[in-house]
Parts: sequence; structure tokens; C-alpha cells
Amino acid sequence: MIAHLRGKLMQKDPARVIVDVNGIGYEVYVPLTTFTALPETGSDVSIDIHTHVREDVIALYGFSTRRERMIFEKLMTISGIGPKLAVTILSGGSVEELVGAIKRSDLARLTAIPGVGKKTAERIILELKDKFQDFTDAAVKSGVEADVMSALENLGFSRGIADAALKRAIDGDRDPAFDLLFKRALQILTKG
Repeated sequence: MIAHLRGKLMQKDPARVIVDVNGIGYEVYVPLTTFTALPETGSDVSIDIHTHVREDVIALYGFSTRRERMIFEKLMTISGIGPKLAVTILSGGSVEELVGAIKRSDLARLTAIPGVGKKTAERIILELKDKFQDFTDAAVKSGVEADVMSALENLGFSRGIADAALKRAIDGDRDPAFDLLFKRALQILTKG
């Protein structure tokens, strides 16, 4: 799976960009928030990627921040929301505004996004409100800490247990490497 692209920005449109990585042009669909954050065509660019695979298509979705990608992936866990609608939802404003609207159960704000009706907005609030209560805490973690947290969750550990192990694993280390931090956290979790 492609998780990150770094290369030259060959083409930039509001809905998609093309990134040249060593002579190969990758088409990446992006929300407006990412589009506006990207540099001019011809510049070096680094984009977080979600690779979406279906029977008939492989599509890349790109984001200027890891937070944006995390919200995109959480939106897609909701029944009835696919990658295109998730990109549209993210294009409706900043990540902070979207998370705030979900936390406040702001149906009016969510239904103002094209393609999001009342039932979809209610599902988003119902399924994500609790998951976003700790989202601001996860957002302030360093990139390495967020990566370790994601890896631990992918191994099946709950967010609360993984977070507690991660805090113990950091143990005053100001900027630990991913491998070291992951190994420490995993040792803590497997020892019980």
C-alpha cells in the first residue's frame, strides 16, 4: 500500500493533483483544504496517502496533514460514506471546524456540506462523537508518537491501553525513534 508520496507537483487541480516520483506520475484525489495548502506546480511536495482498493479501481487520496488523513479514514468507517463523500466532507472547512461540529452535534453545520443529508449527519455524529473526544489529545502527539499509536491500534490494542503503554514507553525521552518507541510500548503491552 502507498502511504506517502514525495516528489514534484506536476499538476494541481481543486479535486486532484499529479505527483511525479522518480518519473512516475501518481494521480491523487485531494480535499480543497489540501489543495490550498499545496505549493505551486513544479515545487517539491510531500503528501500523506490513503490507498483505496476496490475490485475495479485503485485510487490514491492525499492529505497535507496526518490529522486530515485520520479523519478521512474515520469518516469512511461509517456506513454510506465512501472516499468521494469523505473528501467532500473534508473540503467543507478546516479539520478543527469539522471535529468541533461533530463534538457539538451541530447538524446544521454538517448538513450544509454538499452530499450530506440529515441522516448521514446524524450517523457521523453518532459514530464519531465519542471517537473525537480524545482526538485533540492524539493530534498534539508528535508524528512518531502518532505513528506508534496507529501501529499499536492496528495490532488490535484499544486506544486507551495503547495510549497508556505509549506514555510509559516515552518515559522522559524527548524525541525517541519510531523503532525504539514501538518496541518499548509493545514490551509493556505484552508483559501485561
